[in-house]
Amino acid sequence: MTPIDTSLPEPPAEPHSLWTTLREAIRGSHQNYTEGPVGRSILLLAIPMVLEMVLESVFAVTDIFFVAKLGPNAIATVGITESMLAMVYAIALGLSIAAAATVARRIGEGDHEGAAHTAVQVLALGAIISVLLGVVGAVLAPHLLRLMGASEDVVAVGTPFTRIMLGGNATILMLFLINAVFRGAGDAAIAMRVLWLANGINIILGPLLIFGLGPFPELGIAGAAVATNIGRGTGAVYAISRLARPGSRVSIGRRHLSLDPALMMRLIRLSTSGAFQVFIGMASWLGLIRILATFGSAALAGYTIGIRIIIFALLPSWGLSNAAATMVGQALGAGKPDRAERSVWLAGFYNMCFLGVVGLAFVLFARPIVSLFTSDPAVSVYAIACLRTVALGFLFYAYGMVITQSFNGAGDTWTPTWINLLVFWLWEIPLAYALAIVFGFGPQGVFYSMTIAFSTLAVVSALVFRRGRWKGRMV
Repeated sequence: MTPIDTSLPEPPAEPHSLWTTLREAIRGSHQNYTEGPVGRSILLLAIPMVLEMVLESVFAVTDIFFVAKLGPNAIATVGITESMLAMVYAIALGLSIAAAATVARRIGEGDHEGAAHTAVQVLALGAIISVLLGVVGAVLAPHLLRLMGASEDVVAVGTPFTRIMLGGNATILMLFLINAVFRGAGDAAIAMRVLWLANGINIILGPLLIFGLGPFPELGIAGAAVATNIGRGTGAVYAISRLARPGSRVSIGRRHLSLDPALMMRLIRLSTSGAFQVFIGMASWLGLIRILATFGSAALAGYTIGIRIIIFALLPSWGLSNAAATMVGQALGAGKPDRAERSVWLAGFYNMCFLGVVGLAFVLFARPIVSLFTSDPAVSVYAIACLRTVALGFLFYAYGMVITQSFNGAGDTWTPTWINLLVFWLWEIPLAYALAIVFGFGPQGVFYSMTIAFSTLAVVSALVFRRGRWKGRMV
């Protein structure tokens, strides 16, 4: 890789202990992230963002934990419905990228009115899209289940769940978009608390509505959908109330409640490439699964276990990446491109330290880690190989994750889209096929291709990033 500048800026006038920074990050405070020590700014943003990412994963874990007790048809319903919701998540993530980048730029410029105006347009877009998707999903739920290959037993059991989840997709979009506004504004602690509230309600209501405990009706699998939507919906309402509160970084008033078609079109252009970026990543995983499926269920199960462990371990890294994106957007808005670049390299260095430790743990302790998830020796051997092999690319991927997300923070969403297309579709999948099948490495060849792709992503991203064209991107 190219040489990396990890030098720290001048120390702050008043030293802050790590414990003080941790407490301030969780509590939240009004900070000017375009001034002061870069390292401390990154930590203040990253800590709540890391916790937010971990809490977001709790939704899926909670649902499947309780639903699993209802039998295989219920589990199949959740899996199929989640695959249909992938489009909603892609749209939500694409709009979130556009929202966070634009709000961060306005905050960096000191244009709080512009940030509030942007927030309204983003939420209006989300509302329009969610209504359209919700009507189609609610009406066509059983037909969509059949289209996805569900048996009639699954359709009979799962239609209420699918109808509620697709019809209530507004809670997903609103939660993603409002939290993106908070992240772009530097209010990461509020976004974290929104997820705490939403998850807490979901965890409490889930078993009560699924199994009919106490005075609650027994709704079965539909109860999981109701609990999830109530939790997310309550979180979204709380988040909107924070946006409407005077004195916030982004404070929405009646004067902002008018539609701006020109700004909405700019946001759509940004979000389209962002959504495609997310889709590329999702599709690449499907391509690897298709190759692994030719080697039997044990290889596929081992990969599934290994990749779930890896994704969970990468969640803190996404928090650091989002923090770097916010720093980039605000620094560019303040006319400080050098601070933006320094933030990215320093966040990448922090991420490398973290993932270096995680990767070493995976290499040394892969067997006991995998044993927590399966006792089948045929499955374990593949899961262990997946962990150990993919972990070898973590040092590179640490920088790749931060840099690609930083392009998004600058509003340059097409650059990481093309990089992802090149690395994951035109390089990783053909390489996986060649190593696994043509050269006879089997599943290990797929794992090698993932490590090589991670490393390639970091090198290509760093080379493009150092050219600096993202610094002149207008949002």
